Amino acid sequence: MVTRRTFVTGAAALAGATAAPFVLAQGTPKELTFAVIPIENASLTTDRFGPLAKYLTDAIGIPVTLRIANDYAAVIEAQRAGNAQIAFYGPASYARAVMTGVKTEPLVNQRHETGINGYYSVLWVRADSPYKTVQDLKGKTLALVDPNSTSGNNAPRYFLSKNEGIASLDSFFGKVFFAGGHQNALLALAQGTADAAANEYFSPTDNMPTRLAEKGLLKDANGKALSPSDFRVVFKSDLLPEGPFSVLESVPAETRQKIKQALLDLPKKDKKVFDGLSGGKDQELVAIDAKAYEPVVGMLQYNDAQRKKQQ
Repeated sequence: MVTRRTFVTGAAALAGATAAPFVLAQGTPKELTFAVIPIENASLTTDRFGPLAKYLTDAIGIPVTLRIANDYAAVIEAQRAGNAQIAFYGPASYARAVMTGVKTEPLVNQRHETGINGYYSVLWVRADSPYKTVQDLKGKTLALVDPNSTSGNNAPRYFLSKNEGIASLDSFFGKVFFAGGHQNALLALAQGTADAAANEYFSPTDNMPTRLAEKGLLKDANGKALSPSDFRVVFKSDLLPEGPFSVLESVPAETRQKIKQALLDLPKKDKKVFDGLSGGKDQELVAIDAKAYEPVVGMLQYNDAQRKKQQ
């Protein structure tokens, strides 16, 4: 059963990073590091965000170096240590950073082709499988993304508990494992090592099966090419806010404002770089603040409480 409601409920080092923690001098910083959660494999994530780092360098007049994190927690810890001044988070990893004391300011997030700056968490199954509902998956194998992923872990736990009465994914499913990335989770399903996979979903034409198919990466265990129609959604969460581009509050206010304005100007000033972030499927970047993520903080608090009950 697919549900569609609006989410309005309440309230590790970086890959390749060897520099010491960044210390801001008085006035303008001399360099900035931009950390990104591993949305796809490192190569594809670099292809997506590398041009943005160069654009920011030119736009704000300060060298910006891109670092792709090994996992979501590495971005949180990099900002905590001052190793990354700019970060692209998922909503849950941003919320976890704030909940654990990282002083970081969300600046903007993406508005998609749907006209909203949000997305969904879904459970995918193979279209040729017998699974029509979440309940059909009892005792089966579920591929999650990362412990700090929103659509790939935290949202499924929260919404399947709230909407389906599944208090514990680990008890309901026969096996639950973290694949390490959105791409890996979907490929685990495609290649038969999982019966279902949690993932992000922006629209019928913008989701992990469509993105992998466009890159020629959607294949089964025998290397046979698959199409998005080979997959089916059996559960869809309420609407989630898109993850933010965020900057440490220790970065001078003037520099933070320059970064924010450069990001807001990106679609008009360098459409090629902007389109590269989403394959041309986003409309614009819009200003955001911490209030937008209060429901996500509430979601994590709920999941934390449920986990403690089950220990």
